Amino acid sequence: MKRDIDIEQVSDGKRYTSNDMVRLGCDDCSGCSDCCRGMGSSILLDPYDAYRLMKGLGCSFDALLVGDTEVAKSPVIGLDLADGLILPHLQMTGETESCSFLNGEGRCGIHEIRPGFCRLFPLGRIYENGTFRYFHQIHECSKGGKTKVKISKWLGILNLKQYEKFVLDWHDFLEEAGEEARRKQDADSMKQLGMGLLYVFYRKPYDMEMDFYEQFYARLAQVWDGQK
Repeated sequence: MKRDIDIEQVSDGKRYTSNDMVRLGCDDCSGCSDCCRGMGSSILLDPYDAYRLMKGLGCSFDALLVGDTEVAKSPVIGLDLADGLILPHLQMTGETESCSFLNGEGRCGIHEIRPGFCRLFPLGRIYENGTFRYFHQIHECSKGGKTKVKISKWLGILNLKQYEKFVLDWHDFLEEAGEEARRKQDADSMKQLGMGLLYVFYRKPYDMEMDFYEQFYARLAQVWDGQK
C-alpha cells in the first residue's frame, strides 16, 4: 500500500538492509498491544502471508474470509480496495478495534505465522531505484529501553533473500496491475480484474506440501502470459 509520508519526519533518516543492526528489541515488552489495535484495513496480506495462514491454521482462504476456522467464528480477514486492486487485510474487531488474532492477554495468537507487516513493525519498506530498503519508524512504538538487533533476526523469516525477492516482485506486479486497473473505463471491468487476481493469488488452493515460491511464480507467469 502506498503511503504519502515524508520519510525524513517518520524515520531516523537512514536506509537499512537485512544485515544491519537497528535499535528495535525490547526485552521487557509488557504486551500493550497498541500495535495490534486501530489499524483499520492497513495490514495487507500478500500471497505468502495468506499461504502461511492457511497452512498454519489448516483452512482455506474462504474460511478466513467468513470465519469458519478453529481460531474464530467471525471473519479474520477482510477485503478492500488498495491502490485500485482488491486485496485482503487483517480484520479489526470490537469496540477496541483489535486484530482478530489478538488473545485475551494482549498477545498475538498466531505469532509464528504472523504476516510480514507485523514482522516488520516498527520497520517499513521504501521502494526506490528498482529495489527496496528498510527504514525505522521511530514514532510508532513508545516503549523505551530498546536494544539493537539485526533486521534479519527481527524478521525471523526462513530463506530471507528469496522472500525479499518475492516482496519486490509482488510490489512491482501490484504497481503494474494497479495502473491497469485504473485505466479501466468502467467499475465492472475494474472489479473483474480485481476479483480475477484475488482468485489466482489467494482463493485458488495452494498445495501445502509444495514450495510456496514455485507455485507463486507459476501463477505470476500465468497472469503475465494471459495479458500478452
